[in-house]
Amino acid sequence: MPATQPLPAPRVLVVDDHRKIRDPLATYLRRHGFEVRTAADAAGLWQLLKQQDFDVAVLDVMLPDGDGFELCQQLHRRCNLPVILLTARDTTADRVRGLDLGADDYLTKPFEPRELVARLNSVLRRHQATQARAKATPTEPAASPRRYRFAGWQFCASTATLSRAGREPVRLSTAEGKLLQVLLEHPHVSLSRQRLVDLTAAQDSDISERAIDRQVSRLRRKLDHDGHGAELLRTLWGSGYLLAADVDLE
Repeated sequence: MPATQPLPAPRVLVVDDHRKIRDPLATYLRRHGFEVRTAADAAGLWQLLKQQDFDVAVLDVMLPDGDGFELCQQLHRRCNLPVILLTARDTTADRVRGLDLGADDYLTKPFEPRELVARLNSVLRRHQATQARAKATPTEPAASPRRYRFAGWQFCASTATLSRAGREPVRLSTAEGKLLQVLLEHPHVSLSRQRLVDLTAAQDSDISERAIDRQVSRLRRKLDHDGHGAELLRTLWGSGYLLAADVDLE
C-alpha cells in the first residue's frame, strides 16, 4: 500500500504589536506543529494575506494602526478566515462584541500558550467541519450572465460593459464593474464607504475608502449623460453613496 502523505501543518498568522509576546508565541506554536507567520500591525497583516493563505489568525485587539474588532469583521467578510482575538480587557461587553463581529474565540492576556494551542485546534476542527458540510451540499446551477437596466443604461455584469442607445458601449475596469454591480443590487440605498469596501474587495485585496471615492468619480463620468451623472450616483455627505435609479434585472 502507498505511504500515507502527512497532513500539512496548519498555517497561523499571529498579529501583535508587542514583540516580546509575538516572537515567543510564534516559537511555541512552531514547536507544536504549526506553520507561523507574524505581523506587528494591520498593514503587515494585509501584506501577508496578499502573499499566502492562512488557516487561522490570532489577532490582538489593540494595534497601532487599526482596531482589532474592525479587522476581525473585515477578515470574516473578505476571507472567511477564522480569528482568535487576544485582549487585555476582560469584560463581557468586549467578548460579546468580538464574537458578534465574527471572532471564533477569545483569549484574555496574560494566557497560557498551551491554552491557545488547544483553542487553535478546536477552531480549526470546527472550521474544517463547516467546510466539509458546505462541500457536501449540492450546488445550484451556474446563473446566467446578469444584465441590469437603469436610467436608460444597460449593464452586463459578465463583461463589465455599459451600453445606451445612440452611444458606443463603455467597458469598465474590474473594480468599476464590481462597484457598479453592488450599487445596482442596492438601488435607492445609502451605502457607506466602508460598506462598499467590504462588498467589493476580493480576498487578496486591500481597498481603501479613498479608492472607493476615485472609482465613484470615474463611474460618474462614464454615466454622465446630458449632465446628470451626479444626480444618478449621489454623494450623501457623512453617509456614503446612493444610486438614484430604479433597476430591472434581466
